[in-house]
Amino acid sequence: MTDPATRPVVLVLGARGLLGRAVVKEYAQRGHPVVPAQVRWYDDEAATADLRAAIRDLVARADGAGWRVVWSAGAGVTSSTVAELSRERNRQETLVAELLSLSEDERLKGRVFFASSAGGVYSGSAYPPFTEDTRPVALAHYGRAKLAGEALFTTLHAAGIEVRIGRLANLYGPGQDLAKPQGLISQLSRSHHTAVPVNIYVSLDTLRDYLYVDDAARLVVDLVEHVDDQAEPGAATAVVKILASGRSVSVAALLGEMNRIVKRRIPVVLAASPHSRQQARDLRLRSCVLTELDARPTTSLTVGVAATNADVGARFRSRDVSGLRRLV
Repeated sequence: MTDPATRPVVLVLGARGLLGRAVVKEYAQRGHPVVPAQVRWYDDEAATADLRAAIRDLVARADGAGWRVVWSAGAGVTSSTVAELSRERNRQETLVAELLSLSEDERLKGRVFFASSAGGVYSGSAYPPFTEDTRPVALAHYGRAKLAGEALFTTLHAAGIEVRIGRLANLYGPGQDLAKPQGLISQLSRSHHTAVPVNIYVSLDTLRDYLYVDDAARLVVDLVEHVDDQAEPGAATAVVKILASGRSVSVAALLGEMNRIVKRRIPVVLAASPHSRQQARDLRLRSCVLTELDARPTTSLTVGVAATNADVGARFRSRDVSGLRRLV
């Protein structure tokens, strides 16, 4: 067994978020030293200092063993404004600049993952199912920000850093932040436990790919740690891959499954919103890049929904939940 001291050290940005927590757990289970980043995101000067210090500390800890940076941070959603997304962009630019300032030897030992959004970048694309060969067309500022982030992080590979971009399907699972206006499965669970109707702004035949967070974390780590035997020696690569379950479910079918699991009708309101024009009706996804990484069992929607609902219920009963406290 490989000595953990020789395994790359992993820095996770956004380690308190849904994906970040799962990536921390997955890397730790594989024996990697993991550092959850501590960043004061809403203070410009403090965030810059924290990000620079985090990279310096990461390289020092790696001490020749190699390093990884996983960017899973971000509070943006489809309805976010340009001003709201600009802060996240500034943080990304700070991180990339700090990585580029490393010595050549240090850069060659690193890999970076950037969490993008399949729903955001393909919202205006044509001819689903969408693959990595589909031209991404973003309808909302959120999707355009994700594409800009992809482009920014991709520049690192020219400096010798391996880059992996994951275009993630709709993530769900235990621990999702219920205060954010996203995550339909978690929001339906909240509605069930509070009896407060959830607004649905898209048609019931809207198709989405729901990816359970633990499955997503395994895919992220597999993608980052994948070694391309065909790559030119010494040349860094930039890989873009869709991370999805490969199963598409309509909103109507999801509602039916939720009702079946909780054994009652969840209160919902079909509402109108200008943001619905920024949502694709058919968001089927299919990856054609490194498909061997997809050849593993994934969590069924029934099991994942039940686990998510149980988590929301436990948090509701303990009142230890963001967003629920204000509703009860």
